[in-house]
Amino acid sequence: MQTLVGYHRPGSLEEALELVKRGHPRSVLVAGGTSLNISRFSEPVEIVDLQAIGWDQIRAEGPNLEIGAMTRLTDLAAHPSVPELVRELAQREGPNTLRNVATVGGTLATGHPESELLAGLLVFEGRVALARPGGATEMIPLDELLADRTRLQGSIIAAIRIEADGPAAAARTGRTPFDTSIVAAVGRRTAPGIRLAVTGMAATPILVEPEGVPDLDPPGDFRGSPEYRRHLAGTLIRRVMDQLGEES
Repeated sequence: MQTLVGYHRPGSLEEALELVKRGHPRSVLVAGGTSLNISRFSEPVEIVDLQAIGWDQIRAEGPNLEIGAMTRLTDLAAHPSVPELVRELAQREGPNTLRNVATVGGTLATGHPESELLAGLLVFEGRVALARPGGATEMIPLDELLADRTRLQGSIIAAIRIEADGPAAAARTGRTPFDTSIVAAVGRRTAPGIRLAVTGMAATPILVEPEGVPDLDPPGDFRGSPEYRRHLAGTLIRRVMDQLGEES
């Protein structure tokens, strides 16, 4: 069993990065603190709490929007500059008791497969800013980061930038209207065409093409088999495309 041997609350990015780059003891980052899984580590770990760093601003930059990693989901859902659909999807990320403390950066780092907010950020062309030692910042498309979690090593999520324009729509299926969705589809119209993402079909939310859904290999559970999930994904994608005025 792992041992929790320390707690740090750095007051600056530089201090936080110094803690992260140490090899021993291992540092585990905490943003809002609603999700902390250290059971996968066999060696001693220390908590690095990021709440004193700041990074909780939402800024418009022309057609783009920069959302600080420490922005609470409640604030994201209420901010008038955030696209309406993204606000709605943030509102679905668990009960308000969790949204009041959960952060955008924590949501990105966790990469939960059923996160409708992540699917929304994917279709709004999210690019994640990773702060690295020495003052460097690397911008990574969100879909690439979700596909390769090793890109987070030695870095801290500072913000995500999204396109803030274009009509968007979502469709979901859950056991009840208030339950976590089994599968959800989110789409946004862009100049090249409809950009689509689905949840519940892989280890994280993913971008998809409608014709590629039959080739997906989703996990099955008590809520639905892989075949059922593929059927749901196809149906929900058609609904989203219909809402966006695209023939499916």
